[in-house]
Amino acid sequence: MKDEKKAPKLRFKGFTDDWEQVKYGEIFQRRSKMGVSTPTLPSVEYDDINPGMGTLNKEPKSKGIGKRGIYFNPGDVLFGKLRPYLKNWLFACFEGVAVGDFWVLTSSKIDHGFTYSLIQTPGFQYIANLSSGSKMPRSDWGLVSNARTFIPINHLEQERISSVLFGLDHAITLHEEKKRQLERLKSALMQKMFADKSGYPAVRFYGFSDKWEKRKLGDIFEERIEKSHNGSEELLSVTLKDGVVKAESLDRKNNASHDKRNYKLVFPNDIAYNSMRMWQGALGVSKYNGIVSPAYTIIKLKNQLENPCFYQNYFKKYEILNVFRKSSQGLTSDTWNLKYPLFSRIHLFTTSSAEQQNISSLLTLLDYNIALHGYKLELLKKIKKFLLQSMFI
Repeated sequence: MKDEKKAPKLRFKGFTDDWEQVKYGEIFQRRSKMGVSTPTLPSVEYDDINPGMGTLNKEPKSKGIGKRGIYFNPGDVLFGKLRPYLKNWLFACFEGVAVGDFWVLTSSKIDHGFTYSLIQTPGFQYIANLSSGSKMPRSDWGLVSNARTFIPINHLEQERISSVLFGLDHAITLHEEKKRQLERLKSALMQKMFADKSGYPAVRFYGFSDKWEKRKLGDIFEERIEKSHNGSEELLSVTLKDGVVKAESLDRKNNASHDKRNYKLVFPNDIAYNSMRMWQGALGVSKYNGIVSPAYTIIKLKNQLENPCFYQNYFKKYEILNVFRKSSQGLTSDTWNLKYPLFSRIHLFTTSSAEQQNISSLLTLLDYNIALHGYKLELLKKIKKFLLQSMFI
């Protein structure tokens, strides 16, 4: 029976040989030759790398020249030894110089792609993060080079493993780029499809040409003030973290055991907003019957033909958030508050229910596709994590 410690849990068909135990220092060599960046020999720095992705966020040749660093060849692996938990690594596809605290790793014994895969494994990450220094921790080559790992003897198996992981990296990068493009498109449309001070949007659907009407929000919405009597309803919340709304609609949350009586009732198509965070876009449209914290203000449309998702998006436009900020009461951002009486006195341009529906449908479709790429992205990352744990010892 094969010793399981000498073979990974998951292997390609046809490979049965035991893996060989080696020291990292026996398979990795560090380049030390220095070079200076030129128009044809670009530099790579920490800020150029998307952490954990192994991709560059700018064109290397677009950067300045005259920067001194370690020379690298195509096929070399750049590993950021400063704060290694940041995962600043890169598989080089061009000649250049690594500026900053990098190891430039190469190997004459294993496939270059496998080198890049190996530095991402839990085993290598563990030893690389046993770093020295508390404020500016750096990986210790003495520890790393003497640590042991297992590698397949067959170069074809090495190539198969690296090929799968490179393929996943490509798919992850593709979905991330598509997600970013859709987010940029939505951001641009948010600025163009809602009326500016002139009362006209810059971009409109065919058939709509009338000036938007300036209306008081109190004429469009009324406050819902019903409260829960027993707190047994489903708890809903808008997630706001680091000033960014993580949920575009009211999401179900874990209903903790403490008393929820006097929480506010909310129904489908109601808009709930955090009166102290409205200026950051902390609002959402409810899809459920439920309850929300008393910190929320609940508003409902007086005319059911109007579209709540239209207003949800409109209220997150930068210029409108600024209006909410200026209309809030409080001396500092920690105390700014936009209760319904203040909200109701604000005047904004709005349009017909038909145009509202068209705008809402387009933005909702974009949201769906953004979420879809986000879901696929997380799934691919989980698959890669599983393979890094299962295809190596």
